Amino acid sequence: MDDIKKRMDELIEKINKASYEYYVNDNPSITDQEYDDYYSELLKLESKYPNLKRDDSPTLRVGGKVIDKFLKVTHESPMLSFDDIFNEDEIVSFDERIRKTCPNASYTLEPKMDGLSGSLLYEKGVLVRAATRGDGLVGEDITHNVKTIKSVPLKLNKEIDIEVRGEIYMSKKSFEKCNNQRKQDKEPLFANPRNAAAGSVRQLDSSVAAKRELDFMAYFIPNPDKYGIKTQKESLDFLRELGFATNYKLNGLAKNVNEIINYINDLQQKRKDLPFEIDGVVLKVNNLDDEAKLGFTQRVPRWGIAYKFPALEVLTTLKEIKFTVGRTGKITPNAIFDPVHVAGSVVSKATLHNEDYCLEKDVKVGDVISIRKAGDVIPEVVEVKKERRTGKEIPFKMIDKCPMCGSLLVREDANYFCKNEMCSKREIEGLIHFASRDTMNIEGLGERIVEDFYNMGFIKSISDIYKLYNHKEDLIELEGFGEKSVNNLLESIENSKGNSLEKVLFALGIRHVGKKTAKVLAKEYKTIDNLIDATEEELTVINDVGEIIAKSVKEYFSNEKNLRLIEELKKLNLNFNYINSSQNDKLEGKTFVLTGTLKEYKREELTNILESLGAKVTSSVTNKTSGVIVGDKPGSKYDKALKLGVKIYKEEDINTLIN
Repeated sequence: MDDIKKRMDELIEKINKASYEYYVNDNPSITDQEYDDYYSELLKLESKYPNLKRDDSPTLRVGGKVIDKFLKVTHESPMLSFDDIFNEDEIVSFDERIRKTCPNASYTLEPKMDGLSGSLLYEKGVLVRAATRGDGLVGEDITHNVKTIKSVPLKLNKEIDIEVRGEIYMSKKSFEKCNNQRKQDKEPLFANPRNAAAGSVRQLDSSVAAKRELDFMAYFIPNPDKYGIKTQKESLDFLRELGFATNYKLNGLAKNVNEIINYINDLQQKRKDLPFEIDGVVLKVNNLDDEAKLGFTQRVPRWGIAYKFPALEVLTTLKEIKFTVGRTGKITPNAIFDPVHVAGSVVSKATLHNEDYCLEKDVKVGDVISIRKAGDVIPEVVEVKKERRTGKEIPFKMIDKCPMCGSLLVREDANYFCKNEMCSKREIEGLIHFASRDTMNIEGLGERIVEDFYNMGFIKSISDIYKLYNHKEDLIELEGFGEKSVNNLLESIENSKGNSLEKVLFALGIRHVGKKTAKVLAKEYKTIDNLIDATEEELTVINDVGEIIAKSVKEYFSNEKNLRLIEELKKLNLNFNYINSSQNDKLEGKTFVLTGTLKEYKREELTNILESLGAKVTSSVTNKTSGVIVGDKPGSKYDKALKLGVKIYKEEDINTLIN
């Protein structure tokens, strides 16, 4: 038995050594056939002697473990993302800001991998937990899936306790292979490698993740000083030493802006030939003492930034211009074109904004057009390739009737509107807006459900949402529903009745009244009745309102149909008062700064609470700051607050402050 265990240990050592040379050094020392032979022999021995199987055996990577649900994981230190910049001027501004604090700063330059961030936790060199970034404070446990990733070492070259962060991604080769298989299986194709990777690590069955052939690139150690590390470059070297794959062949160092720009230009040239997708360059201050001096804002590190490559442009053919109707009746022309891959995803339509935009660009159906993603997110038409015209193109013509109800359109400023308030498309879009996250936040009442319920006759107006309980038995019988999901929906609808006035004002869809203006009006008038009675002149003098908004508000509340809706919603027990208005005086005019990790509150949650009480939350401490709220491991803001004599609030003081 000792001989068998010895042979199993030898095989694991050979396989791990081969993996290290392949993934870390990019220098395979044995052939694929030799690797497969070692692996097969180990698999047979483990099958015959399961009691001798090691917890860090590479055969664990085939997957097979199935979990019931994803458990939440609280990160020991927040996993923050970087702010984005897009041009050379912003690089110069970033460098100037850094040098005000650290005049001799230099930078590490790393390709910005297009995947998802992951955290790996090791105890005595053995992988014990892997987690997603989540919201930065709390992620999900994905250990069973990460163990299937061959470039993740299950055991490090040193028996140390350490957390390592990096990018979980899918290579271009694996992405192509995966989609080919999905095509054969008649399954929907993945849009891009990033989405494929994200979906793969959230599989309950780890054997699915194993088949997707994911990879991991290490780039960060949260507490490098614990290991005697002085620079980010040393961190990356230490990660390689431990057995992690890093981008050591592509990573760079820069002492000034010119060297940064040269690196970016060089990497852009290599981008299309890389085995994985990248969308930019991450700049980090190299010296960790400088990093500590720079610290963090409340949401991002000050010592780093992410430069995003300019959006890639691709050519396609404009097949159709389709007109859509928004909740306010606004008519928008949209370009429908042959599907194309743009910056990692497949797109087939883009907005053309309005008539003037189409005429200015001289858009014609049949044109060859160039498409890009604005900010690498929203598809847009860049230009028409007029030199490619054949003479068969059809000129753009603005419609004069609503494509849904046939009503004559009315032009206001640069846009055309359907004024028919009974237009079905306007009604559907208005209902979708009313239930959305930023308005009444009714979970379970998304776009598709709203449209289905409208077409089935369950919801024809906003008030019908609050009468859905009358159709409970019918809803339970619908495909995709059930008693639990219907109960959850009805509970969310009931809970939305307690929203503060500004939520309802934004939800009603009053033209020109967005989220910010709704809050201004709610704070000023406190109740819907006060706002209804306000004159246009009174509204105009309020900060952030002005003549256009004032006129729109008065027009809305002068409409008898809208007033009847409000009265009906009141009878259905919707709140039309500004909640916490009586407490606003307590924090009105005060400014707070948050620093460190809070245990009881998420930063966004506490920020919303403070702002609802009239306070402002900023990222910089000045002598005008009313107070600094301090959590665990506060940064330089805490030191500055002490220096300026600004009042410090610990987490246990928060309840007293806000109550």
